[in-house]
Amino acid sequence: MKEIMTLIRRHKVPETKKAFEDAGFPALTIQSVEGRGKQGGIGGWAAEVDPELNAVMNAELADDNKFNWIPKRMLTIVVQDDQVEEVVNVIIKANQTGHMGDGKIFVTPLKEVIRVRTGEFGSEAVI
Repeated sequence: MKEIMTLIRRHKVPETKKAFEDAGFPALTIQSVEGRGKQGGIGGWAAEVDPELNAVMNAELADDNKFNWIPKRMLTIVVQDDQVEEVVNVIIKANQTGHMGDGKIFVTPLKEVIRVRTGEFGSEAVI
């Protein structure tokens, strides 16, 4: 089993949720997070919606007025090993704009999963 975490733009959540549902992956956890990548948070929330603003905001704002943290959404899903490629492709297709800030995907192995309600372990706890 694998845990897939992705950081995406806030306004891409509805499209991403629909893409997951259409692909047969309705179980999902979503968290509000803030962070920054290589761009250092330049552009802030406005550039999140319109990435072309990054160049304008970078040129016009003084260093002390630049945004350091950009609000994002972190989506987490647990899947079987053979489903990883499909889920990664769903995320990329729903979120790729070609601009800085499209997000990141992290895939990590899970040692164990336990469903609290029934006590089921492993793959049975994810189905």
